[in-house]
Amino acid sequence: MSTANGKPDRTLVVLLSVIGALVVIALVVVFTGGEPEQLDADTPEGLVQDYSAAVIDGDEQAAGAYLTEDAFNGCEDFDRGPTDNMRVTLVSTTERAESADVKVSIVTSYGSGPFGVDEYETQGVFDLVAVDGTWLIDDAPYELNICPNPKAGS
Repeated sequence: MSTANGKPDRTLVVLLSVIGALVVIALVVVFTGGEPEQLDADTPEGLVQDYSAAVIDGDEQAAGAYLTEDAFNGCEDFDRGPTDNMRVTLVSTTERAESADVKVSIVTSYGSGPFGVDEYETQGVFDLVAVDGTWLIDDAPYELNICPNPKAGS
C-alpha cells in the first residue's frame, strides 16, 4: 500500500476511489429506481395512474373523485379481492376529443410457490370522458372497480 518513501500507492488510491464511487451510484439507483414516473394528472394516463393508486391504497373516497356520475349509477358493492399485491402497468392510450381509452396490464401476485411467486395477469381498459375540460373515468376494469358512497366525506 505504501511506496518505499512512505506515501500511499497512487494506483491503489485511484482504484479505491473508483470502487467507492460505484457503490454510491449503485445505492442511488437502488433507492430511487423503484418508484414509477408520476404522470401528469391532467392526461388520461395520469388520471388512471392516480385512480389506480388510490384504489390499491384502499382510499375509495379519493378514487371516487375520479369517476363520472354515471359510474355511480347502478353501482353495487362487491368483494373485489385484495389489492395489496397488485401492479398496474400502462399498455396504450387512445385519446379522442371527448373520450379516451387507457389499456392497462393488471398483475396480481399470490404468495410464492415452489417455482417462485404465483402471478395472475389480465388486461383491462378504462373508459374516460371529458367533462367540462377534465378527464373522468366512466368505466374501470373489474379488478380496479369501486363503489364508494358518493355522499361520504362531503
